[in-house]
Amino acid sequence: MGKGQVNHGARFHLGETTTSHELQQTSRAMAEIPFKNLHSREYQGHKKKVHSVAWNCTGTKLASGSVDQTARIWQIESHGHGKVKDVELKGHTDSVDQLCWDPKHAELIATASGDKTVRLWDARSGKCSQQVELSGENINITYKPDGTHIAVGNRDDELTILDVRKFKPIHKRKFNYEVNEIAWNMSGDMFFLTTGNGTVEVLAYPTLQPVNTLNAHTAGCYCIAIDPLGRYFAVGSADSLVSLWSIKEMLCLRTFTKLEWPVRTISFNHTGDYIASASEDLFIDIANVQTGRSVHQIPCRAAMNSVEWNPKHNLLAYAGDDKNKYQADEGVFRIFGFESA
Repeated sequence: MGKGQVNHGARFHLGETTTSHELQQTSRAMAEIPFKNLHSREYQGHKKKVHSVAWNCTGTKLASGSVDQTARIWQIESHGHGKVKDVELKGHTDSVDQLCWDPKHAELIATASGDKTVRLWDARSGKCSQQVELSGENINITYKPDGTHIAVGNRDDELTILDVRKFKPIHKRKFNYEVNEIAWNMSGDMFFLTTGNGTVEVLAYPTLQPVNTLNAHTAGCYCIAIDPLGRYFAVGSADSLVSLWSIKEMLCLRTFTKLEWPVRTISFNHTGDYIASASEDLFIDIANVQTGRSVHQIPCRAAMNSVEWNPKHNLLAYAGDDKNKYQADEGVFRIFGFESA
């Protein structure tokens, strides 16, 4: 199948027969990236556990947000040599639950915190340039792909859209169901909400009028990722499955079945060929998007909170509930994909 084509008949489940064409595809994908030869590196700095990791649009910097009320910016080289410097973003008075970079500006980053504020920072100076106080504890944040708006979700299932230039709310909507992760499609005319009812609500943007309700899973949907080529979105659920959907058809194409615990975080790699997913299982699964097959597992020591692929290289940042031998938070995150440890 070509990159843009979608096989509507395909439901890959264990025990199904595989055609030689699919096997060729799988072996080709595995030949592309020998994941088993790659290593993870650990980055220490936070005093408490890391909730969120995110790469900037050029793939040169990684941000981490922590329960220790700070975010940190790390300059990462894809070859991974040299001392890693980090800049601390200080000012929040509660956990930094999620963060996201301006998709058009490699040095601007927004953070969402339990202290009810959303803050915009300059990653070079570490200074907060804008902040706005909203009505609740903020847990989800995402940029519109053109960089003009930011969507924020809070613990009370309220969605706020911010105009980035004025840094003021332009839309507010309270939902009468549990709203989890949120996302725009690549063209910015559709907005997705994952819900505790197992549905994905598809809204038109900017009107936020409902367009579609997708009955995606038998338990709550927790996370969503958009394929960088704009063909698919993926949803992770409390039923331990990840489902892959065609954006054009709004149909489920296949499910990824390797994990056994609720899926907390998912991410497509920069080519859209692989999807990483993680949970309380003690590994991160990497699967081939086209075949649905798992191609690698990265072992981890704790439940994962956040995984994100670099937008230019096959480097996967991940952070979880790691504890030291005294059962205190380690405050570390790791990056997988280096040729040496």
